[in-house]
Amino acid sequence: MLKTVFSKYFVAFTVIIAVSFLILTIMISSMVTEYSAKAKNESLQLMACSVREQIQIDFATDPSFSFSEGVAGGKDRIRSVLKLLARNASDTVIWLLDSDHSVLLTSEGGADSEGKVLSLPEWSLDMETDSVSAYSDLGVLPSSCPVCYAPIRSESGEECGAVLVLSFNTGLVGLVETLMKTFLLSCLWVLIAAMLTVFFISEKISSPLKTMSIAAKQYAQGKFDVRVPVRGNDEIAELAKAFNNMASSLANVENTRQSFLANVSHDLRTPMTTISGFIDGILDGAIPEEKQSYYLGIIASEVRRLSRLVSSLLDISKIQAGERKFTKTAFDICEMARQILISFEQRIDEKKLDVSFECSRDNMMVYADRDAIHQVLYNLCDNGIKFAKDGGAFRIRIEESDRRVSVSVYNEGAGIPEEELPFVFDRFYKSDRSRGLDKSGVGLGLYIAKTILDAHEQEIRVNSVFGEYCEFVFTLQSVLSDRGERNGAK
Repeated sequence: MLKTVFSKYFVAFTVIIAVSFLILTIMISSMVTEYSAKAKNESLQLMACSVREQIQIDFATDPSFSFSEGVAGGKDRIRSVLKLLARNASDTVIWLLDSDHSVLLTSEGGADSEGKVLSLPEWSLDMETDSVSAYSDLGVLPSSCPVCYAPIRSESGEECGAVLVLSFNTGLVGLVETLMKTFLLSCLWVLIAAMLTVFFISEKISSPLKTMSIAAKQYAQGKFDVRVPVRGNDEIAELAKAFNNMASSLANVENTRQSFLANVSHDLRTPMTTISGFIDGILDGAIPEEKQSYYLGIIASEVRRLSRLVSSLLDISKIQAGERKFTKTAFDICEMARQILISFEQRIDEKKLDVSFECSRDNMMVYADRDAIHQVLYNLCDNGIKFAKDGGAFRIRIEESDRRVSVSVYNEGAGIPEEELPFVFDRFYKSDRSRGLDKSGVGLGLYIAKTILDAHEQEIRVNSVFGEYCEFVFTLQSVLSDRGERNGAK
């Protein structure tokens, strides 16, 4: 029953609210009862002491005076006084007792109680008020009720009689019952309102989680097009946004994986088919001996192509496993760029590119792993020349600012579509989906370049306008900056 988050929240909050109201009801009931009982006892005590004072003034001045005879002689007058005093409380009765605790006179005017002998417990009188308040059935009542006993004493200090004030408590019981009914009814309405509120809040919290659970199961089946509705701006909405972003990332990874498999399959199959075909032709004698050198050159080119592919895949494996270590040294980035540019001279001439090399100084020293940065710059130049249009501009610019050296590789050509810019540095990314331009790579070079620069705590970015140009810019730490930081550390 309590397997879902909704049911757990709803039951837990309902039980907490109900128990809280129950405890509150018991506490208020106890407080009201205690307060009412205390007020009633004080009222009875005040009344008993007032009656006693009046009786003592009238009948207890003479030591030889008989209290019982005096009460009998002035019964009507005394009863009227008792009725007048008891009128303020409808549930209160005043009894006058003699020294033997028999009832001489009552304020209620009936003869049923008069003459009865009461069985009073041994009470400890309050020294200050010379009275006692307690609960008792007096031996003649059907149940215990609040009573106040005040002895009447003669001038010699002997007890000649007593005043007993009783309350049958009907008003107190009725008040407490009415109060508790009203409070319980209010608690019931509040509980219903709280349960409805908890129901909708719990439903609002659990509903998106149920949707996410269903979506996660669909993701496990490879359906990454499912999205979770985002409502509001609270934490649940943020979680839904993050969930949708995760789904988009998973979809992109899946698309990249499929593209990678297609690219690798193509790049492996094509050269292997070419190598196999030419070798079979040479072995079978289908290729004349004078042309074998030409075809062996093609085979060597295809082997080198396979070697580059395998090397890139190995680099990726080492980077992911954290096995590739970088050793930083100081070297001249301008000289490295010149050497790389010279190595592409033949390809530059073939495409008749307009080449420019801009460097703010002849020599600019940087602090990094020389081989790793050579791989980054070589890859960017290779891509720049590969995708530059014939006769277009190709430029390398090196500048220094803010303790960093900025290296830019620019080419005029096809460029990269704006919607693909966020994915340029992803693994296996290839802008040329049709493979009409690039037949020598699988889209690992830019990912490797970014990983190398991330390890150097540097950045790389791309600026491009589709159909016009493309520019890659990365930064390196200058030797002057590194020396300053090390000297500061000392």
